[in-house]
Amino acid sequence: MPYAALSAVKHLVHPGHALPFNVRDADGLLLLARGIRIESQGQLEELFTRGALVDIAELKRAEPDIANARRDELPALWSRCLAEAARTLARADSTGFANALDAAAAPVQTLIARDPDLAIFQVLRQVHNDDIDYGAQRSLRTAITCALVAQRLGWDAAQTERAFKVGLTMNISMLELQGQLARQITAPTAQQLGLLRTHPMRSVRMLEQAGISDPLWLEGVLRHHECEDGSGYPSGCREPGDLASLARRADNYTARLAGRVGRDAQAADRAGREMFVREPGNEMTAALVKEFGLYPPGCYVRLASGELALVVARGPTITTPIVACLSNERGMPLPRPLRVTTDPRRRAVAAVVGERSLNVRLPLDRLLAAILA
Repeated sequence: MPYAALSAVKHLVHPGHALPFNVRDADGLLLLARGIRIESQGQLEELFTRGALVDIAELKRAEPDIANARRDELPALWSRCLAEAARTLARADSTGFANALDAAAAPVQTLIARDPDLAIFQVLRQVHNDDIDYGAQRSLRTAITCALVAQRLGWDAAQTERAFKVGLTMNISMLELQGQLARQITAPTAQQLGLLRTHPMRSVRMLEQAGISDPLWLEGVLRHHECEDGSGYPSGCREPGDLASLARRADNYTARLAGRVGRDAQAADRAGREMFVREPGNEMTAALVKEFGLYPPGCYVRLASGELALVVARGPTITTPIVACLSNERGMPLPRPLRVTTDPRRRAVAAVVGERSLNVRLPLDRLLAAILA
């Protein structure tokens, strides 16, 4: 039976709490039964040092019941599952990483299928996850985008899961470097440029060392910066394949939406239009823009009426999202958000509004209430 290292899922065990699964020794023999209480951090550390293991099937049974969760429980589930996925990415060199990655990825994929609009909201906002490192945020946003676009393209479940995992792991060898570059106001150094150029090969090597052997997954990671015109890297390959091509476009799009030191996030409508103009006949780019719309859930917009609103769901067309109005026509805050469907004749979207320009601020609980209404 497949195992994951207990150290790879340490976020699931806490001193003073009962174990949610059986813990086994390095030979797979039962060490501690589910329900036994771990008394101290020292006891936990000793288990990690001894190479204690967890049955991957038990990990999956410990997952939240996302399919039957109430809708108002979904934001907290997103927060928990994204944080767990980020922590797993940071432990790529631990024993049982491949199994731990499967266990962390599965609930995120279920959340995407449960509510795609809320999934898109995570790409733009990642509510509750300010503590996730920049590199892991980029990986999670790209992975979510890959899964959504793969579904729109009609890919089967296995290929959609593969697309998600390519997006999640393609930068696994440079998560820390991505954070450094996001905080850096100067151009990348020669050393940093060298690491950027070689990260596809290094990511593949890390995945192989972790026991991942799916050739399509590994090829997608290796070629995710290759371009059909041969201008990409590391080898200038002209036939990168569908997985790599989707991952590159998803990474490009989500990078535009993510601000960093010295560069504000690009407005969602501009990001979508620029990608479409650059590749007007490309099926993947068209699917990405259609999936997100010009005004995806999570972006702020000003309506032609003067109302300020938060996009909470996609509408009947890419230009008519469903929004929650936060202010009236004169810019005065509303006592509670007003959910409406935009309309070109009455409530058209006039512009995307940057978060820094907002004159209406909502507490997080009211923001989430507007999304889930």
